[in-house]
Amino acid sequence: MGVNVSVVAVDAGNSKTDVALIGADGTVLSTARGGGFQPPYVGVEAALDVLAGALDEALAALPGTVDSVGHVSACLANADLPVEEAELAEALEARGWGTSVQVRNDTFAILRAGVDEPRGVAVVCGAGINCVGMVPDGRTARFPAIGRISGDWGGGAGLAEEALWFAARAEDGRGEPTELARVLPGHFGLDSMYALIEALHRGTIPLTRRHELTPVLFAAAVAGDPVAGALVERLAQEVVAMASVALTRLGLLEEEAPVLLGGSVLAARHPQLNARIAELLAARAPKAVVRVVSEPPVLGAALLGLDVTGAAPEVHRRLRAQYA
Repeated sequence: MGVNVSVVAVDAGNSKTDVALIGADGTVLSTARGGGFQPPYVGVEAALDVLAGALDEALAALPGTVDSVGHVSACLANADLPVEEAELAEALEARGWGTSVQVRNDTFAILRAGVDEPRGVAVVCGAGINCVGMVPDGRTARFPAIGRISGDWGGGAGLAEEALWFAARAEDGRGEPTELARVLPGHFGLDSMYALIEALHRGTIPLTRRHELTPVLFAAAVAGDPVAGALVERLAQEVVAMASVALTRLGLLEEEAPVLLGGSVLAARHPQLNARIAELLAARAPKAVVRVVSEPPVLGAALLGLDVTGAAPEVHRRLRAQYA
């Protein structure tokens, strides 16, 4: 007996890709995991080949031959602008994986995973920072979220750079004293910022390890370091600014609406950061309901797919229950 796949759900981040094949009744038929999706570095076709490998694995795990594959709901990292979503959707359509394709930035998957209907706002702070919002009538709110040129501040990588900047200036006398000058090099077993700067510059410590410094920054803030505390405060303000703007654009500022926090920095639930976000947001959007998203983003991609196919509410509930 053949298998009919109603939705191919894809959540593709920089480091990993999750694929889930969903039946018309909301049953998860099979899943697979592949590598990261990085078209800026390897090109679009090579990046799609990574998705293809995960999809092939998921199809091979189905209990029978495939009769049909319906809608492809792909939430992709590096699809930061609508024009990039359109280009990637065209490239996916050319692969012929399903009868229809919708591509969204991967932040939409985190938002949809955390809400029972496509209504609310999500702020994601991992390596970078982004915010999206959506309402059931199809309207969305979003930011380019491609770095400083689009007005962004924050994210794990940005926080690490700021911490290094202040620590370097504290040690050489250009800046105010901060414990960061001691604890940042100490994290790597070094005794000075000069040694850490040299190690990062010469590659003894790969630049990719800078993200390890973000928890060190938060620990220094909790211990009372004013420089570290000011950076945590600024991040809280940035998160609230993005969320408030998105709520305003969608007409949700005066309504009870979910504001979801996701990504490694916010999901770590640093008490000083998350409590301050809740406090600041309560002043800007008193009716907002703040919570950290714990559901996997691939669930959000699947629910977005069911939204497109017009699946009944019980189908959405059945799918969500499998990820509880």
